[in-house]
Amino acid sequence: MANPFFNLNYEPVLESLGNQYFDRVQPANFSQHILRFRNDKLLPILGLDSDTVSDRHFLDFGGRFRGKQSCLALRYHGYQFGQYNPYLGDGRGVLYGQVRGTDGKLYDFGTKGSGQTPYSQSRDGRLTLRSGVREVLAAETLHCLGIKTSRCLSLIETEALTRNDELFRGAVMVRLSNSHLRFGTFERLEYYDRIDLIQQLLDHVIQYYYPHLWQQSDCYVRFYRELVERVAKLVAQWMAVGFCHGVLNTDNMSIVGESFDYGAYAFIDTYNPTFTPATFDRQGRYSYRNQPSVCRWNLAMLQHPLSAVIPETEMETALNTFFESYTQYYHQQMLRKLGFTRLSVWETEELIDLTLQFLFLTKVNYGKFFSELRQNFSLQWRDKPDYILQNLKFLVSGEEVDILKRWCWLYHRLLVERSPNEIKKMSQILQITNPTVVLSESKVKAICQAINKHDSWQLFIEFIQQIRA
Repeated sequence: MANPFFNLNYEPVLESLGNQYFDRVQPANFSQHILRFRNDKLLPILGLDSDTVSDRHFLDFGGRFRGKQSCLALRYHGYQFGQYNPYLGDGRGVLYGQVRGTDGKLYDFGTKGSGQTPYSQSRDGRLTLRSGVREVLAAETLHCLGIKTSRCLSLIETEALTRNDELFRGAVMVRLSNSHLRFGTFERLEYYDRIDLIQQLLDHVIQYYYPHLWQQSDCYVRFYRELVERVAKLVAQWMAVGFCHGVLNTDNMSIVGESFDYGAYAFIDTYNPTFTPATFDRQGRYSYRNQPSVCRWNLAMLQHPLSAVIPETEMETALNTFFESYTQYYHQQMLRKLGFTRLSVWETEELIDLTLQFLFLTKVNYGKFFSELRQNFSLQWRDKPDYILQNLKFLVSGEEVDILKRWCWLYHRLLVERSPNEIKKMSQILQITNPTVVLSESKVKAICQAINKHDSWQLFIEFIQQIRA
């Protein structure tokens, strides 16, 4: 039977712009192919049925690369830890094809770990299995939390690779994303003073990824304004769920405002604003608390190439709305995690601030706190604050008890102001917003250890099933 992946209707829209944006490459030939993850949830978007797509189809498509579509290593630069780097580009992956989804949107297939490219910089262009597993876990978790992200279509184990004289299991992954174009794609064009290509690429981005703006007379300004809004919303969602991207260089920022390239990520175990997942980020530039300001800085750097087309004053006006938008989205997300849809400004700030103070002081697990809130929430809490204190079984002592009591009293006061029907709606919001299964760093380590030491995929499979339930 013909491979359904090869019969998709490919649209080489980026390729049609010309070879100024990429280099054609050949993926590596691997001696081993073991399918470790196939994302059947993505198949309907491609118009495919899981019953007609076999494991062999996944292997031939995402491991042996037997399709006829072009493999393009994209060119880009970027600010890495605040310093401009003109020696970047797809070093271990390619744009493997572009297809129109059943929802009418354009999607990219992108590989990771598929071998050397002109931008590998003497590296082997490979991916460790552990890194692939981590990305699958993060992508599916973010998606299930309602956060825009690239996702993994397949993860295939290949032969082992060497890192610092140590042997690791290897893998190749295929991602599905809205676009692999980055802030750094534009920054590279400015570096080479290609103003003509900046406008060409900007037209391309708006036409395909912001089509509702394409016929507008001021579509360029509107594009930047919307990108600012998208990024503000995205980072607010990250902060609310406790996600720390890890390496927010401009080459890791999607031009469509989508989470991707988060290899060093972590979901915070406890509320610690200075938490920094990447061990090589010694100054904490990309710490949890710095994510909003770094995203704004990256948007400011993007103004340099875009100023060839968009007036700087217009972009600066748009950028000045970033923190207002971020705060609005963050408050919305945090209120929902606490069961509310709307409070007054001062009530919102007081409740969120007190919640974060409690989490910081007590070191209660961030995800567990909201999970406990979901599971123990009761109409009785409206009667008196002691009921809340009795139901939330956190191990606290000393001044921690005092701040928990303050939180319970405030929460109780807000509940008293609401009708029994409103309380029931709060319970529904908590059920929708707060998962009972969270991707803590200890969970990631346990899954990876079971795979590495015992080749046991049971924890991995169970976790994916649980977050999708």
